[in-house]
This record gives sequence, C-alpha cells and structure tokens, in this order.
Amino acid sequence: MELPTIIQDVVEHLSRLPGVGGKTAQRYALAMAKWHHEDVTSLGRAIGQITELRKCIKCGMFSDDDLCHICDSTRAGSSVLCVVENISDCIAIEKSGTFRGLYYILGGVLNPLMGIGPDELGLDRLIRRIKEEEIGEVILAINPSVEGDATCSYINQIMPEDSSAQRIGFGIPMGGSLEYLDAMTISKALENKKKM
Repeated sequence: MELPTIIQDVVEHLSRLPGVGGKTAQRYALAMAKWHHEDVTSLGRAIGQITELRKCIKCGMFSDDDLCHICDSTRAGSSVLCVVENISDCIAIEKSGTFRGLYYILGGVLNPLMGIGPDELGLDRLIRRIKEEEIGEVILAINPSVEGDATCSYINQIMPEDSSAQRIGFGIPMGGSLEYLDAMTISKALENKKKM
C-alpha cells in the first residue's frame, strides 16, 4: 500500500534521526496525522527554531545568549575544565550531578582521514582558555577509541606547563559481568585500575 506523498516525506525526514528506523518513523508520522492542527503547527515552529540556535562562545554548548548557563554562572571561576567530544557527552555528565566545573566541547575527535585536525576542533581556543582562565586541572572525558586516544594524547602534549590533564576512567559498568564484556572494555578496566 502506498501512503500519500505528505506522509512519505515526513517518514523520510524522521528516519534521518538517530535510532529511528522506517517503521518507527512511519508510526510517528501516522500518530502526528491524528494531532490537532495547532499541535502539528506548534511542532513545526519548534523544529524550525533549531536553525536559530546559538553556541556559547567559551565552551560550545547550545545557548540563548553569547554565554551558556554554565559559563555564565557561579561556576565561571572554577579552575577545573572538562573536555568532551560532543554536546551529548556534556549533557550526560551534567545529568550525573557529580561535576561542578566548566566544559569545553570539541565537536569531534582528531581524524586525519576525515580531514579533522586541531584547527577543526578549536584546540588553540582550548589552550587559550586554559591560560586566560588559569585552569589548573583539565579532565579529558573523551570516548575511548583510537581517535579519542590520539586526541587525548595531543591535548596532553600541548597543555600549558602549569596545568595538568587527566583522563576519565573507563571499564566495567556497575552490575556488569566480566564474561559478557568485550576485550577492549576489559583491557581499559585493567589499565584504569587504582589502589584500594
């Protein structure tokens, strides 16, 4: 059965979202077709406003103003900076409620094959911020991968002498069982062991 072009267009656009396949996109489109006109219009307006999003000039987080709510808060005087790969990582750390410092969002990792070098990640801005704000501790919360490891190594090499860089620990999740973990996770867990 062929659906109307309007529904097919909505399905095509929704299926571009991560984790949304064709069936889920179709289910969403059919559900929205039952909504009141005002609700669909409101959703369309909200999605359209995404193009007006701004990024914080200091950390790269989405913001309504030049500075995000973190960089423009009481945390602004913190001497601890957490470097993350993307905005999703920043949000995840914030949701944990355990980190009360500042952030710097790279927007990716070093990947010469894809044309992503230090300039594309703004590493010169990162180092300038560390110096200007007298950041003493930099936490590298970058995902464990070949590119992530290379990015952490590079940042560690270009760090100012009066600042220290640390990488977050990776390994076995709480409640995890060794028999079900992959070799890389077990390897990282052994690398990041600490004295008790």
